Amino acid sequence: MDGTLVDTEPYWIDVEYALVAEHGGTWSQEHALNLVGNDLLVSGAYIRDHGGVDLPPEQIVEKLLDGVIERIQERVPWRPGAVELLERLRTAGVPCALVTMSYERFVAPVLAALPPGSFAAVVTGDAVTVGKPHPEPYLTAAALLGVETAACVAIEDSNTGAKSAEAAGCAVLVVPNHVPVLEGDRRVFRDSLVGLEPDDLGQLVEQVSAGRLV
Repeated sequence: MDGTLVDTEPYWIDVEYALVAEHGGTWSQEHALNLVGNDLLVSGAYIRDHGGVDLPPEQIVEKLLDGVIERIQERVPWRPGAVELLERLRTAGVPCALVTMSYERFVAPVLAALPPGSFAAVVTGDAVTVGKPHPEPYLTAAALLGVETAACVAIEDSNTGAKSAEAAGCAVLVVPNHVPVLEGDRRVFRDSLVGLEPDDLGQLVEQVSAGRLV
């Protein structure tokens, strides 16, 4: 979700800086970008260890969520082409799942801003045992949709997310945003989701299955 459907990374980074400053620590853009795509508890522990925030990771996560939810309730920063692609997929009858390491209470206002039925399944960071880069989130999503992961395309913007999707057996469409993403055997890169059609995603699955990515 963060970085592919909505560009909330600047919100997270702003809140991280504010939280660390409140506790007398120091933060940097490098630290912030190291957290992109991570499980939130992993990020909470990182902020505790590197930002000097003397709180349990769980409490750090809740404070981050409070700040980011406040911002997203004011404005949902959609990524270019994302809402349009979701609508095309819904019209074409392609089932979609949202797979995010954000927690349900943060995801709720984003879902509320979308047409009903945009996602047939939602997997959040507080609903899995192990987060990305582990394959569990994508395996869970495919199971909820009732499909094989080999028939799925995951849209990702981070190495952490791409690793999770690859490990689950998905084809991965990478649309880089705030962090560079490495090449991979199951990864295809695109600058934007603008103009992307359901058939394009189907062709991507076929290319990955045949081992003929270009």
